[in-house]
Amino acid sequence: MSATLQWFKSSYSGSQGGDCVEVASHASAVHVRDSKTPDGPILTVAADAWSDFLTRLGSVA
Repeated sequence: MSATLQWFKSSYSGSQGGDCVEVASHASAVHVRDSKTPDGPILTVAADAWSDFLTRLGSVA
């Protein structure tokens, strides 16, 4: 499945590489992986749970 997803890095990630999280959205889920190991494990969460996570993260910042 990983090959069919459109992965992107945060706009906060620099061009130097390093430690980055990549995210790919699908109809009902959001997938998260470590950019250093693109063939490694993928965390999959429901789209509404991801949205809630981002909302709560924004209220902390």
